[in-house]
Amino acid sequence: MILIRGAGDIASGIAVRLYRCGFTLAMTDLEKPTSIRRTVCFSEAILHGAYTVEGITAERATTSEEAKAIWQRGHIPVFADDAGTTLPLLQPDALVDARLAKVNLDTSLSDAPIVIAVGPGFTAGTDCHAVVETQRGHYLGRAIYAGSAAPNTGVPGNIGGYTVERIIRAPKAGIFHPLRTIGDQVAADEIVAYVDEEPVHCQIGGTLRGILPEGTHVNQGMKSGDVDPRCRPEHCLCASDKALSVGGGVLEALLHFGYRE
Repeated sequence: MILIRGAGDIASGIAVRLYRCGFTLAMTDLEKPTSIRRTVCFSEAILHGAYTVEGITAERATTSEEAKAIWQRGHIPVFADDAGTTLPLLQPDALVDARLAKVNLDTSLSDAPIVIAVGPGFTAGTDCHAVVETQRGHYLGRAIYAGSAAPNTGVPGNIGGYTVERIIRAPKAGIFHPLRTIGDQVAADEIVAYVDEEPVHCQIGGTLRGILPEGTHVNQGMKSGDVDPRCRPEHCLCASDKALSVGGGVLEALLHFGYRE
């Protein structure tokens, strides 16, 4: 069994890849997830009890017995796990840290027979067995068996000619109140949400690919939404090219280290 820490859009793309290869999976996320691209995130199962992405269903679990019942239904159990208790509870054969914290929060080589980390903050051979590159470009999705992924630049990948302009950020700390929903077409400088009473603007026009849910507590500058200038609403309903590429790198690393079920 493979435990994926994180159930946001990249982690969910990894899960889609591995599930379709026939692997048994479990996932974790926060009790109050902060996923942006919520329509393609298995973290939504924590909030709604169950959630389906690309025909694959995840269900919220709280015990190992519930997880076994969910596996028997052919679904993926997702645990709310702010305290990190799921790892010792399930004792997985492989661990994938896909929380994308940009630093190593608490993952070590001893966590499972195979430990794979996603993105910067990890060193293969030191705190994991392999790292998978998440930076868009020539090396995206590459499995790294010695060394680290590219350092975090703070600049999102280029989509449709835009990078930082795509991202909607909270102007202050407070409670987030969205006005638009994922899949909506928005215009440049449109108000798409409020943080308390302060308006939140998007910088460019396009399809609102992601936005935080009502009532989320945000910090100043926190990523709160994502506009896709390609204007393809159907992209909001499937895992991204980046997520699937990273999923391919995780799959390679698992097989490289001899993972079998």
